[in-house]
Amino acid sequence: MHTNTKNYIMKAISPPVITRVVLLALSVMMVTACRKNLLEPTIKSSISSEVAFETPERVLGQVNDMYTKLKPAYFYGGRYIINSEIRGEEFLINKPNPSAGAEVFSQNLNSSSAHVIGFWAAAYTAINSANVFMAGLTANQSKIDPALYTQYIGEAKFVRALAYLDLVQMYATPYAANNGASPGIPLRLIAETGTGNNDLARSTVAEVYAQILADLNDAEAGLPATYATAALNTTRAHKNSAIALKIRTYLVMGNYPKVVEEASKIVSATAPFVASTGVNLKLETSFNTVFSGSYTGSEAILFLPFTNANAPGAQVGLSYYYTPAPGNAEYYLNPNGILANPALSAATDARSSLIVVSGANKWLNKFRLPAQYTDSSPVMRYAEVLLSYAEAAAETNDFAKATELLYAVRHRSDPSFEFAPEDIDGKESLISTILTERRIELLGEGLRPVDIQRRVQAFPAKAGAIGTSPRVEPTASNYIWPISGDELS
Repeated sequence: MHTNTKNYIMKAISPPVITRVVLLALSVMMVTACRKNLLEPTIKSSISSEVAFETPERVLGQVNDMYTKLKPAYFYGGRYIINSEIRGEEFLINKPNPSAGAEVFSQNLNSSSAHVIGFWAAAYTAINSANVFMAGLTANQSKIDPALYTQYIGEAKFVRALAYLDLVQMYATPYAANNGASPGIPLRLIAETGTGNNDLARSTVAEVYAQILADLNDAEAGLPATYATAALNTTRAHKNSAIALKIRTYLVMGNYPKVVEEASKIVSATAPFVASTGVNLKLETSFNTVFSGSYTGSEAILFLPFTNANAPGAQVGLSYYYTPAPGNAEYYLNPNGILANPALSAATDARSSLIVVSGANKWLNKFRLPAQYTDSSPVMRYAEVLLSYAEAAAETNDFAKATELLYAVRHRSDPSFEFAPEDIDGKESLISTILTERRIELLGEGLRPVDIQRRVQAFPAKAGAIGTSPRVEPTASNYIWPISGDELS
């Protein structure tokens, strides 16, 4: 898009992925537009950039809309988290419903599967909304307070980095398999307003991660240290959010020294571990408090909120999938998964209280708000940061730090617990125990397949009364998702 233009042209173009993704993202410029259907947007012909950036309120509305673009059904509205989890071994299918992820559970997707197309479209919509916003903001920079301009660009780059990280983990060979040499995904870094960039080639996995880190470094520099309210601190990106996402990114890449470097910015040197600068991130005293449905406390680095007026949608919300009531009992806990760990049945461990029994099965009750199923989606929380730091510390031979961080997470839920010496005395056993703690602590939050793939491990086979899923080796074609058919058409 030319920065001196007065209008953002928004007419229907092809191929389908551009029609469905790019044009919907351009709706961030339409200050009077209603919410669009992800796959069949209603397109306005044009919108004046002068109107779009006429007032601070209108600019802020576009900033907020970038976060909204992370919340559709196939993204953090619920299905991205659910689809991630049911690829792993922690859940079994109770109802073989294709729209609820039966093909995902059975590892039997193809490029025309609705989940493959839907997530690809939703994530690229979020990316292009950030690109369009940055282009428009830059074209109108003279109208914006310089500090706000820097902040808003930082927020856009954070949103773009998050979406790219989620995409590259789902659709590309893990970085650790060959240091990122495999084909990745297309890197769309400019506002897409026409058909000229339709045939953009896939960048390598390494190139995608380099762009993610570049965006997050820029975001860290430009984002505010804090916001005025707890709600804003947990629903919009700040400096510590960018650092936390860098920690996740470096961990996925297996760059443990960089995980330690970044984590030391937001984790104090000694217990109790807290972020000493910026937003005062720390573990909540009570684990259960974090999963109240609308949590905005110190452990939430980024939670995406919903309300009855802004609900995830039918057959989408997390409690709809995970609970027998008030949800639809789609997926129950696999008795042969992490549920078998004694922590999740110990009366002394607070996390066991979020496991409920219904019928013959046990169910995850972290997310439990009734219809409209408006539990906030947990994108990142501080417990993940501490466990990532612990793992990286162990990998870099700082066993004392790794053990201390591991105990910080475990003792929050079970203050008197002590690990067996054989579980933490050696490097490999300590790393294994930390990885197990991640499975316990982060159960149902969408991170299990990330942990499997970043260590280039096989997806385990799983079997229940209703459905089965085969073991999937890292060399298998279905180890990653196929590129969306809309991108290929």
